[in-house]
Amino acid sequence: MNAFRRPLPRSTALGAALLAATLLVSCTPPPVEPAEPLTALDPNAGPPLPPDSDVEAPGEKEAIVESAEQWPGSLRPDDLTPEERIPEIINRGRIIVGVDQSQNLLSFRDPVTGELRGFEIELAKEISRDIFGDPNKVDFRFVGSADRLRSLDQGDVDIVIRSVAITDPRAKLVEFSTPYLRTQTRMLTMESSGIKSIADLPGHTICVTEGSTSLQRARSIAPGASLLKTRNWSDCLMALQQHQAQVILSDDVILSGIAAQDPYTKILDISLDSQSYGVAAAPTKSGTDSSGLIRQVNSTIERIRTDRTWWTMFNDWFGPYLWSYGPPPLQYIPEEEGVEDNDER
Repeated sequence: MNAFRRPLPRSTALGAALLAATLLVSCTPPPVEPAEPLTALDPNAGPPLPPDSDVEAPGEKEAIVESAEQWPGSLRPDDLTPEERIPEIINRGRIIVGVDQSQNLLSFRDPVTGELRGFEIELAKEISRDIFGDPNKVDFRFVGSADRLRSLDQGDVDIVIRSVAITDPRAKLVEFSTPYLRTQTRMLTMESSGIKSIADLPGHTICVTEGSTSLQRARSIAPGASLLKTRNWSDCLMALQQHQAQVILSDDVILSGIAAQDPYTKILDISLDSQSYGVAAAPTKSGTDSSGLIRQVNSTIERIRTDRTWWTMFNDWFGPYLWSYGPPPLQYIPEEEGVEDNDER
């Protein structure tokens, strides 16, 4: 018997057709909106500059060269005890010292142990040793290059040992110890830079730290170069490695610490200037007398010269990179008429 299929009613067929149309529409993708035009990549784009850094155009500011020639000297140690010289520090039980934590070889935090190390850290501990009989009675505070003198004026620290070059203008703002380190201003570049002398600097970028004597020196010797001003010298090394600067201009003890971190750098054998570092204390003014503290610091500097601790410190930190004539001469203010206190020992 032949099977017979009953035709669908008209209303049923119409409903099926509408359902199929609805499904077809629902499966249709939405219209594609026109894409925004693509922005071309900047072929000269590079990493950002170090935080809080600033670029100074060639010749934008005139150099103010600071001279140390007029500095009369420091205060000679007396015969008083630490208890008599600095009773407030004795009663506190520690001395507060402003330092850097990123200046390799001078004052830096050891990445393995987390301890502060370096020539200036050891000097601070020797000062503590002579005050308390314990080299570890030091409260280290970190101060930026541009904030070194301000931290003293605000009373945040007792002394600053942070590569503070002794200059006559600075000596009007703080009290200095006799020099503890003599340095030469030089330049550091990448070995492949092709820079060999001052004559090669125009058109390049020199990195210096804000508030340093090197900033004024760079303006003076290279008015045709741009200056990258950073917070600290480790930022200058990063800028050099990222080709944001071609030269770092600073003291040789600072540059030796930078060179120790990158074997592809070199220090040019050109001395641009010489200067001495001193321990800085707050200026003697109304309500503040730093004379006892400065005499105490100077007694330590004299002691490490005499017992050759200075030579041990220098050789431990700078021996592989620098040579030295020895500790800088003691430089004291004449305290009696006709007495010359610039001691060449």
